[in-house]
Amino acid sequence: MAVTPPAPHEPTPSPRPSQPSGPPQPSGFRPEVRSAAGAVRGTHEAGVAVFRGIPFAEAPVGALRFAAPRPARSWSGVREAVSYGPPPPQSGHFGMDALARDTPGDDWLTVNVWSPEPTPGTGLPVMVWIQGGAYVFGTSGLPEYDGGRLARDGGVVVVTFNYRVGIEGFGHIEGAPPNRGLLDQVAALEWVRDNIRSFGGDPGRVTVFGQSAGGGSVAALLAMDRAAGLFRRAVAQSVQGTYFSPELASDIATACAAELGLRPTTADLSDVPPYELPAAGDALSATMDRWADRWGAPAYRTIPFAPVVDGDILPTTPWQALSEGAGRDVELLVGHTRDEQRLFTAVTGLLGEVSEEQAAAALRFLAPGPDGARRYRDAFPTADPDGLYELVHSDWLFRMPSLRLAEARAAAGGRTHVYELTWAAPGMGGAFGACHGLDVPLVFGNLDRGQPAVLIGEEPSPEAEALSARMRAAWTSFAAHGDPGWPAYDPGQRLVQVFDTHPAVIAYPEEASRLIWQDHAFPVLTPVTGDAAV
Repeated sequence: MAVTPPAPHEPTPSPRPSQPSGPPQPSGFRPEVRSAAGAVRGTHEAGVAVFRGIPFAEAPVGALRFAAPRPARSWSGVREAVSYGPPPPQSGHFGMDALARDTPGDDWLTVNVWSPEPTPGTGLPVMVWIQGGAYVFGTSGLPEYDGGRLARDGGVVVVTFNYRVGIEGFGHIEGAPPNRGLLDQVAALEWVRDNIRSFGGDPGRVTVFGQSAGGGSVAALLAMDRAAGLFRRAVAQSVQGTYFSPELASDIATACAAELGLRPTTADLSDVPPYELPAAGDALSATMDRWADRWGAPAYRTIPFAPVVDGDILPTTPWQALSEGAGRDVELLVGHTRDEQRLFTAVTGLLGEVSEEQAAAALRFLAPGPDGARRYRDAFPTADPDGLYELVHSDWLFRMPSLRLAEARAAAGGRTHVYELTWAAPGMGGAFGACHGLDVPLVFGNLDRGQPAVLIGEEPSPEAEALSARMRAAWTSFAAHGDPGWPAYDPGQRLVQVFDTHPAVIAYPEEASRLIWQDHAFPVLTPVTGDAAV
């Protein structure tokens, strides 16, 4: 139901110009910056200084395999920072394993910086991106994550970085610290704290933002003592709501190592070539349905890795942590797309083909509580099997975890802004709707490159450009001032910003789903029953 919003509430303009304030740089200008570890030389691209592939930690191989990240060693002279660092080992999804294999080197842990004005003391807001990829793939070098337009138009310094994924980053391995991927993220934020002033950024105005597994990572960082003080604001887009117990993570790691005839220990796995381990993870994923009675929803949804609530690195779930006051001084922007599941249904060939049996299985595994399936059918009486399947998948994995994060923060007295993207992607005849991942090109402004081109089309429409400009303005205004341009969320009115052709501030649109999930605690995921993996 639409409500009357408060007085017009537009994003406050950034205090910095969108172009460098100094004189135009000559052709071929190569900016140089001195980081704590040594000098770096980047490039100048369309009004923005760009530095790629700067190590923030030692290569996690050899004696450092499966270890917590260690700060990068210093170097002498000037280091060329013109190419992205090599991706960490990747799952085979979308050909990411081939991309990693074709990029030589094991210096996986690197950062990239885009700055409109790389001069110490400039004091620009800083936005640090954490990419998604289900915790099994993802690299900062993809064209859709180019930070040039966001930095130039928004007057912010943009940072992207790599972190370990799959078994390397999230496998629960005996003899290794858990959550190594999260520790990599903390190390990257520590690098920002110690170095970003030299690139024109303000280490006291850092916003961390991420989508999908990146959004889940942002939520985890809010709950982590190790990340306290490293960022002032957080943007969590389509929060992946899966957090494993040590028992579940260990069980899955045992099954994964068994694909290689090994045990999940550093002694057994340290000698396995890094690019062979993701293949073992993929082999397990291909048969995870056989573990559904043991692992429940993660097996049904084929999610082999996620952050582990180990009581130390990640003390508890983000929802519990925020409700207890964690990260109280961090301002939060959180939201999701309307049709989160649509992309996955299309990729698996089920779009328009979901059977009643498949819908019933989805409701059985994913709907909350013993009567969750009935509540979905009662709340959506006209929904066909496709609709029910999409709704419960979207709600379980992304929509309701994102909303719960906002509600946990609001209940503890923290300031939170909520959004939903409802604009339907025009690509493929509009079949994808407002699907998972559509927000990423709109926020970065990269509408015509990489995977987003499939969703938006090779020639972005004026409508897409206008929506992208509005979202970029909201994100950069939030990074600069904590104000994205609409009222804070509260449990009474539940006002959210809906991004569409005609954006509006209305009451949260997915009220039927919210009521179904309102009493669900989103607990740590644990083994269900049956024998342990062998």
